[in-house]
Amino acid sequence: MKRRRLGRSDLHISKLGFGAWAIGGNGWEWGWGAQGDAQSVRALHRAFELGINWVDTAPAYGMGHSEEVVGRALREWPGERPLVFTKCGLKWNEAGQLDRDLSPERLRQECDDSLRRLGVETIDLYQIHWPTDDPMEAELAWRVVNDLRREGKVRHVGVSNFDTGLLRRIDAHAAVTSLQPPYSLINRAIESAILPYCQHHDIGVLVYSPMASGLLSGQMTRDRIAALPADDWRKQSEDFREPKLGEHLKRVDRLAAAGAERGVPAGSMALAWTLRNPAVTGAIVGIRRPDQIEDLATASDLECSPAEWAEIAGV
Repeated sequence: MKRRRLGRSDLHISKLGFGAWAIGGNGWEWGWGAQGDAQSVRALHRAFELGINWVDTAPAYGMGHSEEVVGRALREWPGERPLVFTKCGLKWNEAGQLDRDLSPERLRQECDDSLRRLGVETIDLYQIHWPTDDPMEAELAWRVVNDLRREGKVRHVGVSNFDTGLLRRIDAHAAVTSLQPPYSLINRAIESAILPYCQHHDIGVLVYSPMASGLLSGQMTRDRIAALPADDWRKQSEDFREPKLGEHLKRVDRLAAAGAERGVPAGSMALAWTLRNPAVTGAIVGIRRPDQIEDLATASDLECSPAEWAEIAGV
């Protein structure tokens, strides 16, 4: 799988990365329902076999469980260790509810806990998961994660869900390696300002939810949505309900038609659509089973003309 340099770092990453949100399992407010750890490990190993060389996880995913599963997969993987990206700045209570906490003490403890759960000596990319309402807290947190970088606990530092104003503030203190924003055919908010800013300042962009949490995969029907378990957060999402759902499924039909001409599923077309943007370095693919990655891996090589992409997007 072709690789790209991530921002100004020395990391060269495959166009697709393994998203470990769902493998955190259930029991927390953003869970995807029950997940078998052995199956998750097999999915990670299959992704590595196909050339995906990085995993994106976070302590919040399953309240530490996703990192533990990734750590197990790394221990059992016989090949070269993939790059490990994780995050900090979210805490949880006994009910599995999340809250933002960028205090220096919390960030340092999170880093140590992540290193332990992942079973690595150094985290390749450490990202602030969400900013708080106070920009000064983000600046202080940025200083803390850069201290962790200088101490050797992390190699590179980035952020997730930051806007251009915050990027400008923290980049003045230390270079931002990467930004992780949401981006898909149905969520294009970052196109007007954030993507151009990152491209101009050589900040890598790792987009999450490029298939809109499965909605653009081509596998999500109204019946399947109705059958989602009660502890799957998508049951509460407006995108998975009318009136938005009908419009989204029309886009899926266009993706499926374009994919049929190329012998690939709609999900591969959705991924390729995000990768077509020159500001996007890589797309995070949420995987729960080994078979899900087989067809999607082809997305990194798919190409369409600008006119074809415009037709698929419905513009």
